[in-house]
Amino acid sequence: MPTKARIRLWSSNVNDLTYVINQIRAIVDKTGISMRGPIPLPTRRLEVPIMKLPHGEGRKKWEKWEMSIHKRVIDISADERVMRQLMRVRVPEDVYIEIELV
Repeated sequence: MPTKARIRLWSSNVNDLTYVINQIRAIVDKTGISMRGPIPLPTRRLEVPIMKLPHGEGRKKWEKWEMSIHKRVIDISADERVMRQLMRVRVPEDVYIEIELV
């Protein structure tokens, strides 16, 4: 009996995230199981203000560095064979993946 698997992906690089999603989509198309997603979740923005050097006695100058974290959720009805194939997916270093069986 197939179980439901919820795959959560997040990364600061959208291109690497799309690459992993396309690999998952290829596995799903090849095996013929049902898939919902990828559902984009709100992008998280981390902003860090840093004082420019040298600031000395004059006006303070600030630089703002920003990092965006993009998240996606995919729901699939997976059996053991599909889950084994998902474990072999090449995941770049900056993409984090979490698989939860429901």
